[in-house]
Amino acid sequence: MKTIGLIGGMSWESTALYYQNINRAVALRQGGLSSASVHLVSLNFQEIADLQKQGDWPRMTVILQKAAQQLERSGAEVLLICTNTMHRIAQEVQSATALPLLHIGDCTADAIVGAGLHTVGLLGTRFTMEQDFMRQRLAARGIECLVPDEAGRAEVHRVIFEELCRGVVQERSRQNLIALIHQLADQGAQGVILGCTELTMLLQPDDGGLPSFDTTALHAAAAVAFSLS
Repeated sequence: MKTIGLIGGMSWESTALYYQNINRAVALRQGGLSSASVHLVSLNFQEIADLQKQGDWPRMTVILQKAAQQLERSGAEVLLICTNTMHRIAQEVQSATALPLLHIGDCTADAIVGAGLHTVGLLGTRFTMEQDFMRQRLAARGIECLVPDEAGRAEVHRVIFEELCRGVVQERSRQNLIALIHQLADQGAQGVILGCTELTMLLQPDDGGLPSFDTTALHAAAAVAFSLS
């Protein structure tokens, strides 16, 4: 079993889901009391969120590079950034360590292609929906991403930062996001990416009538596959 290195805490709510998913999968595959070998560097999300608002990606790059190097020194054998948004600097983080980095967009693309889909809705933070780092990664695999309109993007971002990252799950917000999924379906989406690692706290599979791709679960599964390979 190889040791999994997690850069987490962004938010800790979804990092807890990573830990849970990874250990449950290892127990299922290995049996008995088996659990994963995991090293975690958990960052202060308030610091990261403040830098995101300021657009200070160079400073965030330094923080995540140091976390990656810390994991490498600790004996981790593979690296995961436990958030979609921070994959904006995945290449820079990868460059700071000899560890292989499992990109959240790659395992998501694998699942979408495996389902035979080519056009999907993308829900996430404003950074993920409005910047091109995730959409380009998926486009390279022949996948087109549709995003909500301005008001819809603002609502998804609000729900993530004001509710889910604080552990708050509201049925009203769930219904708002389901309505956005319906709108994306009307525009031609065949499925929807839960492109923020907290969204699985709110949305259930197939909410809105479309197959969903839970990036948290897919990323955790990729880590387990690597660890047990």
